[in-house]
Amino acid sequence: MEEKKKMLKEGGCENILRELKMRMNELDTVPDARGIEKCVRYMEKRIKYMDYKDKGLAIGSREIESSHRHVIYKRLKISGAWWKIENANAMLQLRVARSNGYWEEGH
Repeated sequence: MEEKKKMLKEGGCENILRELKMRMNELDTVPDARGIEKCVRYMEKRIKYMDYKDKGLAIGSREIESSHRHVIYKRLKISGAWWKIENANAMLQLRVARSNGYWEEGH
């Protein structure tokens, strides 16, 4: 598993997909092959989005989860506060714009 994670980070998603397809063919009669089958279908549909290395993107959701707590919860989870959906959505858009530096750039 660690080897595959490293391959993914280094741009080897096509190699991993090819390997999974071979493994799936070998396990064709095994009931547990469904997990591999699901993984292959998932990767086939999204292979063009999986080139993380060339795009300089991180793999994982750690940064997103951290931002989620900082950007959203800090404002919307104030003790005793309540929000109408349309106001909460507008506030979230403002918080995200501020967090992304859009005001400083003049957008």
